[in-house]
Amino acid sequence: MHLEIITPDTKIFKGEVDAVQLPGLDGSFQVLKNHAPIISALGKGTVKIDLTTSHETHENLSELVIKDSSNNKVIRVDINGGVLEMLGDKIILLAE
Repeated sequence: MHLEIITPDTKIFKGEVDAVQLPGLDGSFQVLKNHAPIISALGKGTVKIDLTTSHETHENLSELVIKDSSNNKVIRVDINGGVLEMLGDKIILLAE
């Protein structure tokens, strides 16, 4: 599935992912491929992204992306809240 993380200032990430864990307002939740359509408000926390390929193959990762040192297919992004929309296999995360 395709993920885009966008802030008012910049595009943080754009690429193919296997799973995304998100800080929802009522607790953490995860979306996988073929998830039902969803729109959700997000709270402050960390977005964990399971990439389909190693983060080393992704060019021009934002400085806001935290690479997992123990797993090269995992990155994280800290957010202060936002909104997630998933439709089909495309996720758009508008982050603060």
